Amino acid sequence: MARKKKSRYSGIGGQAVLEGVMMKNGEKYAVAVRKPNGEIELDVENHQGLLHGNKIKELPFIRGVFNFIDSLMLGTKILNYSASFYEEDEEESKFEQTVDRISGGKGEKLMTTLVTLLSVVLAVGIFIVLPYFVSSYFEEYIRNRSLMAILEGVLRIMIFLLYVGGISLMKDIRRLYQYHGAEHKCINCIEKGRPLTVRNVMRSSRLHKRCGTSFIFFVLAVSIVLFFFIRVDNVVQKVVLRVLLMPIVAGISYELIRLAGRTDNIIVNLLSAPGMLIQRLTTKEPDESMIEVAIASVEAVFDWKKYLYDEFGYEVDESWMDDAPRAEEEDEEDYTESEIVEEETEVDATMGEDVEEV
Repeated sequence: MARKKKSRYSGIGGQAVLEGVMMKNGEKYAVAVRKPNGEIELDVENHQGLLHGNKIKELPFIRGVFNFIDSLMLGTKILNYSASFYEEDEEESKFEQTVDRISGGKGEKLMTTLVTLLSVVLAVGIFIVLPYFVSSYFEEYIRNRSLMAILEGVLRIMIFLLYVGGISLMKDIRRLYQYHGAEHKCINCIEKGRPLTVRNVMRSSRLHKRCGTSFIFFVLAVSIVLFFFIRVDNVVQKVVLRVLLMPIVAGISYELIRLAGRTDNIIVNLLSAPGMLIQRLTTKEPDESMIEVAIASVEAVFDWKKYLYDEFGYEVDESWMDDAPRAEEEDEEDYTESEIVEEETEVDATMGEDVEEV
């Protein structure tokens, strides 16, 4: 087999949306959506997020909390944008117009904030509070607090897996997972030094270490460790402490996913492996039309030709780039999925610019 080549960090991240892909590079992001008539609609904007320009957003562990909130708000906004091309409910549109009128023209921002808050509440309720109450039914049989903490963590992971696996049975969610795969394939393609063409993207892996799915797994894993040290007997205190610890959990998880995206060694790859495996549920193989949408989104915010020149030292020639498998000369056939996973992990994986959303 041809020698493997390490990925080089590009700084771009993304998110799948309804019939489309969002790509983000710094403060600039682009949403490409395949409209019902088959055309690709492209919207390019800037997103500065909370406390823009404040130094506190650059502090380790604290930056993860702000990046998480910013990603949720941007994710909600772009999902609403992509859904607008497929809206069939006029009453919902009138409701949004009413909210916009009442809020003095800030209806979209208000709705995005409310939906983001509701999403956080539901996520905390389902994946943090619910596992605790379910595990509490076993206290009569398990007296050891350490074992109870482990049981709660295992239940938390099981609920998450059931959730992502269950919704994947829905047709619309499956297509969303295909666009999620297209997003990853584009990033893997350029970070491996390959020209961004449909052929090269299709041959790239749909798994990536900076994925939001991996971030969520890190959140679940870190929560097991931190919740292990909660030693209070009052039920209300237990629940409140779990909720209050979530910003710390998010901050630590962000640093882990950030490290994973910039480091390639056996320890980091082993830590990333479970998240990479879960991505087999949250990503599906896209078709070529989906790849075209993802490429349009990338090219709107990222000069991949300059990136290949700066990082891999060659200029892209339009006449041969469809036939060039990668930057470095390698005589290699198209990858199988198992070879792709082996290359990407060596063990088998937005927020802001470091983490891609689910």
